[in-house]
Amino acid sequence: MKQIFYIFLYLNIYNLQYGNVIAQELFLEVNAETSFPNELKDSLEIVPKHPNLSSLQKEADTLQYKLQRYGYLEAALQQIDRKNDSVFEASYILGTKYRYLKVLYNRELFSKKELSRISDKVETDHFILTFPNVENALTLLNEIKTGDGKAFARIRLSDFRKGEDNSIVANLLLDEGVARRIDSIAVKGYPKFPKSFLKHFAGIKTGRPFDRNKINEQNDVLNSLGFVNTRKAPEVLFEEEKTTIYFYLEKRNNNLFDGILGFATDEETNRIQFNGYLNLELNNNLNFGEQLLVNYKADGNEQQNFRARVRLPYLFGSPVGAELELKIFKRDSTFVTTDQIAKVSYQITPPSSIYVGYKASESSNLLDENLVGSAIEDYDGRFFLAGVEFIRRQNDPLFPAKTQVTIDSEFGSRDFGEVSEDQTRLSLWAYNLFELNYNNLVFIQNNTSVLLSDRFLTNELFRFGGINSIRGFNENSIDASLYTVFNTEYRYRFNAGFYLHSIIDFGYFENEINQLEEELYSFGIGLGLFTKAGLLKFSFANGISENQNFKFSNTKIHLSLTSRF
Repeated sequence: MKQIFYIFLYLNIYNLQYGNVIAQELFLEVNAETSFPNELKDSLEIVPKHPNLSSLQKEADTLQYKLQRYGYLEAALQQIDRKNDSVFEASYILGTKYRYLKVLYNRELFSKKELSRISDKVETDHFILTFPNVENALTLLNEIKTGDGKAFARIRLSDFRKGEDNSIVANLLLDEGVARRIDSIAVKGYPKFPKSFLKHFAGIKTGRPFDRNKINEQNDVLNSLGFVNTRKAPEVLFEEEKTTIYFYLEKRNNNLFDGILGFATDEETNRIQFNGYLNLELNNNLNFGEQLLVNYKADGNEQQNFRARVRLPYLFGSPVGAELELKIFKRDSTFVTTDQIAKVSYQITPPSSIYVGYKASESSNLLDENLVGSAIEDYDGRFFLAGVEFIRRQNDPLFPAKTQVTIDSEFGSRDFGEVSEDQTRLSLWAYNLFELNYNNLVFIQNNTSVLLSDRFLTNELFRFGGINSIRGFNENSIDASLYTVFNTEYRYRFNAGFYLHSIIDFGYFENEINQLEEELYSFGIGLGLFTKAGLLKFSFANGISENQNFKFSNTKIHLSLTSRF
C-alpha cells in the first residue's frame, strides 16, 4: 500500500513539472561551430518563441533544411540542450558554404530558351543556379517539360560532385514519358452547352497536345462567358490509348437589364434636366450562345438613340458568326438617321476575330427651312465594312475584360441631291487594365474616330460625349469629323464586390463644318458596388473645354444599375 502511495505521489510531481514546461512559452537559440552571418540569420527567419516542445523541435529540424537550401549542404543538427526552464539551444554543424550549383544538360533534351526562364547564366552545355532558387527553378522547368503533351515528364539531378570555386556539379536528366494528346472532351452538369464555344472561344480542341496548365487557363476563359459557371477545375482520365478531359459546368442566367438616370442643370433655365438610358440583353436563352440587344437612350434635349442587334456566333459549329443591327438616331426636330448593318465574323484565335459587312445609311432633314450654317441634308450612303477585334478576358466579376482592341473601317459613298462622294470612316477603341496588385489598378482607354470626305454634313458627323465616352458632358452632345478621347481611372478595390475610382478624361475634336478645334477635360470620382439587385455604378464628373471656365453647375451625376436575370 505504501509503495502504491509513493508511485502516485511521484506521478503527480512529474505531471506538475511537465505541465509547467508545457504551459509556459519556450525559446529557441541557435549556434554553430562558426558564427552565423547576419544576412543568413535574416534569411532563415528563425522563429524563437514556441508554445511547446513539439513546436520547438520542429523548428530546429526545419532550420537544418533551410541551411541546406542556402548552400550549407553539409549542415546538420548536432544536439538540443536545455539551458533553463524555458530556453533551449540548438547546435548545428554548418560545414562548407557552397556558392552555386552548376547543372550540365543535354542540348537535345533542353533548349536555351527553356533554360533561360529559370537561370540568368545559360551556356552551351551547362547553366548556373543559386541554391535558394534551385527548388523553384526545377519545379518550373518540370512544368515547362510537361507541356506539349508530355504529361508524365519528370526531371531530376544526378551524379552530385564538388566542383571548382566552392560549387556543386550535377547532371540534369529527363524522363519524357509517353506523349499525350486530347482524344475526347466531355461536359458534365450542362448537357446543352454549345460545344462550339469550347473549340472556338476557349481554344479547346481534340488532337492537340495535353497541357494541364493550359487546360486550367481555358477553363477560366469559359467562366468569363457570362452564361456559364465552372463548378471546379477540369479532370483528366488517362487510359492506355485515350485521354479524356472533363469540364464541370453549370448554366448561369446572363440576361441583362441596365438603366441609367442622370441629373444636370440647364445653363439657360437653371432647371434640373433628366436623361435616361435603357439596355436589355438576352443571352443564350436558346443554348446557342446567341445574343439579342435592345438599347435606348434619351436626354433632356429631346435627343433619342435606338439600337437593336442580333448576334449568332459559330454557325453550324464553325468559327463563322453572323450579326444584324439597326440604329436610329433622332435629334429633336432637326434630323433622323437610320443605319442598317449586316456582318459576318471569323474567329482566328480565341482572343481575336475579324469581320466584313455592309452598311446602308439614310438620313432625313426634319426642318421646314434649313438654318444658316446647319449643313443638314437628306442623304443615302452605302459602305463596305471591315474590322478586327482582340479581347483578353479574365475570371473577375468586377472587371471581366482585361484588354480590348477594336479597329473598325468603312469604305463607300454618300449621295445627297445630285452629289455623290467617296467617304472613309476609321475608328479605334482600345483599353487595358493594369493590375498593380489586387487592390490597386489603373484603367486606360482610348476612343478615336475620323471621317475622311470632301464635304461634310452635320447629320453624318460622329457624335460623342457622356458616360460612355468623355464624362462630364451631355450624351452625344458634341459633333465631330475627328475626335479622340482618353479615359483614365485609378481604381482601388476594397473587396470582390466594391471599388472606388478617379475620373480624369482628356478629349480633342475637330468639326470641319464649323472650322472648330477644341480640347476637352473632365475630372471626377466614381464607384462600383455589387448589390442584391446587380452592379451599381455611380459617377460624379465635371467637364470643361479650353475656352470655358470651371462651373459647378456643369457637373454631371450618373447612376447605372446592371441587373442580371
